[in-house]
Amino acid sequence: MSQQKSIVAAIQMVSTASVEENLASAGTLIAEAAAAGAKLVLLPEVFAVLEGGPMRQYGEVEGAAEAPIQKFLAEQARTHRLTVVGGTIPLISRPGTVAGEATHLLTDGRVRPASLVFDATGRQIARYDKIHLFDVKVDDQQSVYSESRSYEPGDELVTVDTEVGTLGLSVCYDMRFAELYRALFLRGAQLFTVPAAFTRVTGEAHWETLLRARAIENQCYLIAAGQGGRHNATRETWGHSMIIDPWGRVLDQIDSGPGIALAEIDLQLVADIRARMPIGQQIRL
Repeated sequence: MSQQKSIVAAIQMVSTASVEENLASAGTLIAEAAAAGAKLVLLPEVFAVLEGGPMRQYGEVEGAAEAPIQKFLAEQARTHRLTVVGGTIPLISRPGTVAGEATHLLTDGRVRPASLVFDATGRQIARYDKIHLFDVKVDDQQSVYSESRSYEPGDELVTVDTEVGTLGLSVCYDMRFAELYRALFLRGAQLFTVPAAFTRVTGEAHWETLLRARAIENQCYLIAAGQGGRHNATRETWGHSMIIDPWGRVLDQIDSGPGIALAEIDLQLVADIRARMPIGQQIRL
């Protein structure tokens, strides 16, 4: 059962090509958030490895006992007795497993960008595969981003009940597609999670505006955890991880570099706002 009030954390990183270094950094930040009372932590997109070459080399099968990134997430959740939303990790299996064996493996060299949720016992309770892939041109040093070369998109919406409330899962570029969040709202989401690696150029222009809009129009809390800094000669991310309430107020944020945004969420505020302004009953399109 969800607690009425809980502290949640958005963890910001500047991930590198080293999985070992990234997991160590993430572990330090998770421990810091747990010490501050967090009951849920959200890691950023590609927290375990960024710009480390083809993602297939890091790909894991969902549920594999010795998969290092999944093992890390489960251990962190269990050790600190909190819910962990694992940003995104590269999976080579599509959703659906039987007795721990993948029923659908990717064979074209790509991976699924999956956001996994682990409860306080270390048990995986949800998986969301990023639906909208970032295939765009940006006016920065990298210029062209083509996620579909490395990633296969998902096609399923996911909500999950946790001890801090019902989460609606999303990833980065999804935030430009308001219909996804409205669908999650209609499925009962009280909080949205948005792990991201937004570019500096697009982040400076649109990041906060889009996040606050998604929270306001769906009367949800929103937790956004970003990559935030210079990763290599051409890749720079915006950061500005933040937690937003259902009225669109930014409760906490961190600008650049590694760190943690912390805030208390109150599910009664969600209920009160929705009662006073019942948009869920007034949708006509």
